[in-house]
Amino acid sequence: MIKKYIPYILLLAAGFLFFYIKKHQRGPLPQPQHSSEVISTEHYPAENASVINNDSFNRHTTHLIFSKHARCRTECRHIDETEVKEILEIGILNSTKIEASEKGKSYPLEGFTHDKQHVRIVFAPKNESLIVVTVIDLDNEWPCDCK
Repeated sequence: MIKKYIPYILLLAAGFLFFYIKKHQRGPLPQPQHSSEVISTEHYPAENASVINNDSFNRHTTHLIFSKHARCRTECRHIDETEVKEILEIGILNSTKIEASEKGKSYPLEGFTHDKQHVRIVFAPKNESLIVVTVIDLDNEWPCDCK
């Protein structure tokens, strides 16, 4: 009699194993940071600093260029161009995430948009304009098929 329940028990055990692996494959979920608790970031308000550390990062550019990747990410994460400009003006520079490559430096700005999304937007200066490299929602994992 027990032999007829073995496939069901194995299926149930496989289901629990699958659930456990999916829940723990990325490690613990990050805790949302509130703007008053941001650690290891420097705040450069737009009215006080148009150039940061003598680098070529200028918040006061009039021309934003969205990369193909950034366009896709803004659509997936329901972030519009006004919110990108808002973070560019009032966002906090996360100096621990600044990256340099052969293409130049990229500057991640973090903050809350007017609709309360906690985002990180990565900008890369190019001549007199800024390229929006990517847009990240720090609190929500959105389904997205950007390649």
